[in-house]
Amino acid sequence: MYEIRMKNCAFFARHGVFDQEEFLGQRFYVDARLFVEPGRALVDDDITNTVDYGVAFQEIERIVTGKRRYLIESLALEIAKALCARFDQIRRAEITLRKPNAPVPGVLDHIEVHVCHDA
Repeated sequence: MYEIRMKNCAFFARHGVFDQEEFLGQRFYVDARLFVEPGRALVDDDITNTVDYGVAFQEIERIVTGKRRYLIESLALEIAKALCARFDQIRRAEITLRKPNAPVPGVLDHIEVHVCHDA
């Protein structure tokens, strides 16, 4: 088993409970920690038998910039499930999603959720 970590993938999207969040939109940041069964990919030095992280990035982007979600928890879980479904080699996906401009009555750096999905 080995890990692929994708850090701070940034996307503009319109997720959130409030209408203003959909209207204005904001940047969201995604970290993906993928636990991968290597099979022979590492020995054979063959990308066709492992997770192509360029394709994984595109999958994350498609989901984050797609359908509006009220809860970023739901969005993170959708990403984790989609990556496990797209790549047979992924045994577990951990997704951390950050929302820097969450509408809370106070000063904070960001709101962050972390979800895990086992394939």
